[in-house]
Amino acid sequence: MKIVVRKESTPHEKRVALSPEITKKLVDLGHDVLIEENAGKESGFSDELYEKAGAKIGKKKSSFLEKADVILQVSPPSLEDADDLPEKSILVSMMRPHDNADLIKKLAAKKITSFALELIPRISRAQSMDVLSSQSNLAGYKAVVDAAAEYGRAMPMMMTAAGTVAPAKVLILGAGVAGLQAIATARRLGAIVSAFDVRPAVKEQVESLGATFVEVDNSTAESGEDTGGYAKEMSKDYQKRQSAKLAEVIQNQDIVISTAQIPGKPAPTLITDAMVKTMKPGAVICDLAIETGGNCAASDFGKIITKHEVKIMAHANVPSRIAQDSSQLFSRNVFNFLKVLMDKEGKKLDLNWEDDILKGSALTHQGKIVHPHFKGKGKE
Repeated sequence: MKIVVRKESTPHEKRVALSPEITKKLVDLGHDVLIEENAGKESGFSDELYEKAGAKIGKKKSSFLEKADVILQVSPPSLEDADDLPEKSILVSMMRPHDNADLIKKLAAKKITSFALELIPRISRAQSMDVLSSQSNLAGYKAVVDAAAEYGRAMPMMMTAAGTVAPAKVLILGAGVAGLQAIATARRLGAIVSAFDVRPAVKEQVESLGATFVEVDNSTAESGEDTGGYAKEMSKDYQKRQSAKLAEVIQNQDIVISTAQIPGKPAPTLITDAMVKTMKPGAVICDLAIETGGNCAASDFGKIITKHEVKIMAHANVPSRIAQDSSQLFSRNVFNFLKVLMDKEGKKLDLNWEDDILKGSALTHQGKIVHPHFKGKGKE
């Protein structure tokens, strides 16, 4: 099987879809692996490392894409890059399908079988393929480290001969994978940590990490969780109570890390301009949801700004800021997914369309848009 790894062309993307470690595993299984020139450079993987792992290096726009069976990417290809994909090949990537209707149409028109890694169902058998979890984990860690670097004071309590330094107070908004890692990282740095989430079920996880759970009165017992375990959009009445509670809590915080997102929808605005205005001078907000619009009304994509004497960070593609580790984990996720596409020996393609993992992640196949949530997006 011929497997091709393309150099990412998306802005702010430094990751690569295969590491040399996983490249060697695929080569050992008998597959031909071709890496686009300098595809791993920004992740710390030189072309020489890939060649030592048994891969071949190909130049952009050259014949290395011809007769490719599987093309691997981290971010979805641009419409221009999609033109280069061989017809009837297989594309495995994060696809951002809610934002890429034109790309999905083009892939269907070229009879490309495409799989969106972020759509892999959340079942126990697929945990080792979960790119959202692996990348969010690192993003949660990096967000706290970035915020600590911008914060003008120490994080832990320090008792010195010159007096005591009070610990920083850190609030985490959203207790998914990124939020839980942020809690753990802030706690390791010695901060006093609290966290909020619309899903009451995560309270136990938050408290097990040593943080305080911020609760909003929910007398109607409204569920904050969808069938997939993700947070869902809440009612207007709940949002009012939520906003009032957060306004009360945020004014006492030194650092706020916001991670709240709703699949397929813009990120909810949790931090209003009025809330920012009440925060302490020198406080820091790190908005991890900026890719889908941001949780803070004042966030500016890709920038660090100061407003009302509060630093507001909105770095683009935070996992890419630690590209080597992110690429290593992403690559292992991809390898485990590829095994589902192959026969038991891992030697050749054998797509079992009865497999829930394939059915849940497939976007296009045989000239059609096959995923039930995206069939209506454009002409198939």
